[in-house]
Amino acid sequence: MSEYILEIQNLTKEFPGVRALDSVNLKVRKGEIHSLCGENGAGKSTLMSVISGVYPKGSYEGKVFYKGKETHYSSVKDSEKEGLAIIHQELALSPYLSIYENIFLGHMKTTVGVINWDKYIVESRKYLDQVGLKENPTTVVSKLGVGKQQLIEIARALSKKVELLILDEPTSSLNDDESEKLLELILELKKQGITSIMISHKLGEVLKIADSVTILRDGKTISSYDVKKDNLTQPVLIRDMVGRELGIKFEKHQGEVGEKILEVKNWSVYHPDYHSMKVVDNASFYLRKGEILAFCGPMGAGRTELMMSLYGRSYGSKSEGQILINGKEVDTSTPRLALNAGMGYVSEDRKSLGLILIQDVKTNISVSSLGKISKLGVVNSQREILSAEEYREALRIKTPSINQLTRNLSGGNQQKVVLSRCLLADPDIFIVDEPTRGIDVGAKFEIYAILNNLVKEGKSVIMVTSEMPEALGMADRIYVMNEGEIKGMLNREEATQEAIMHMALLHQNKEKAV
Repeated sequence: MSEYILEIQNLTKEFPGVRALDSVNLKVRKGEIHSLCGENGAGKSTLMSVISGVYPKGSYEGKVFYKGKETHYSSVKDSEKEGLAIIHQELALSPYLSIYENIFLGHMKTTVGVINWDKYIVESRKYLDQVGLKENPTTVVSKLGVGKQQLIEIARALSKKVELLILDEPTSSLNDDESEKLLELILELKKQGITSIMISHKLGEVLKIADSVTILRDGKTISSYDVKKDNLTQPVLIRDMVGRELGIKFEKHQGEVGEKILEVKNWSVYHPDYHSMKVVDNASFYLRKGEILAFCGPMGAGRTELMMSLYGRSYGSKSEGQILINGKEVDTSTPRLALNAGMGYVSEDRKSLGLILIQDVKTNISVSSLGKISKLGVVNSQREILSAEEYREALRIKTPSINQLTRNLSGGNQQKVVLSRCLLADPDIFIVDEPTRGIDVGAKFEIYAILNNLVKEGKSVIMVTSEMPEALGMADRIYVMNEGEIKGMLNREEATQEAIMHMALLHQNKEKAV
């Protein structure tokens, strides 16, 4: 019997105008953790969709062997029956159902058409214990954080007697503690004999838990490594992923920092449903011209809620306080007013808040700047096309055409489209919320260069990030938030990961926040 649970032979998958996979080969041993790496658009998610039956047999060329037999899946249900489960980057839980209902959704058995609910509540506890989740099985999923929802997805896979678990960017939306717990769970599943394929851009995590790594680039298999035998390192991974040496990861910008351009004073934001609950409590901070300012803190600290409320009051039932730009109080109570005041915002939730998925790339890039490319209410189509092509090239957006629907792009390329829209609008203050989440290392480097160029031109950047190395490498100053409050501020010279965590968790140095 073969030592490999999964074998891919010369797999080719084409879409209109683009070859997503080109003669890909892959072998995954039983009981190992195999990581799949590559830039956005390299074909990783497409490959996993072929393996799991999202793209049925006949829609691709080549062969897929699972447990020694060639697969002929016509849907995901076929692969699930054979113990193969995939957890996508965008979680697929039903938010208004309970934990146990989500775990068994689609494979509950009935007796004379009646479901024994109590039986499934009891049975769900076994899988929740297996993933280390202590919540009551009857809890509604929407009340849980992303980290716990990720565990529910894995519990659902376990309930289907999974043998091969595919995880697509499993830690992209998690904080450091949640990520660590999830990685420990994957290692524990390995001990139980479950094979895992993990798609990840976080190369430190890859080297920490993976037994072997396969790298894709432009839809082709570039290399495969045994992590320990080959003494695999991050520079080697990066070289194979992007096809070039990137040099230093963070380049300190040399732009001159000027006077205060933005001041936020005593800003409070109230929960959208519970109107007496403060989500952001009396926050005060400032931003200088030509500066990159980072906001750090644990998940749920209130960073995103603060930024959304400043830009068009896009979050909360009510906001109060003062916003001053260049010393004058401004009204940013709608996104249009915020944009007119010189603010731009790139959301962390690109699919729900950042993009019009049923529109093409060109329209998504130009939609916030129609006033600049129109006359007497008529859009100059030529200028719109030229602008979209300019940013497509500058940000290396992988798409066969600017007329491609945005929903058909990979997650990282969707993020580049959102960033292009903000760049075209040309605000003086850029607010970028998790700008590199789900982005490959090559694209990260490009986005860092773009942010550095912005401040060299005299623009100012507020960057919300959960990746502390990113904040430490890019920011001139760092504000630390927790529990809806700004706990303190650190200059570049004094900022370390330990100092950030100490400030967030021990609530010290609050007097430095203003």
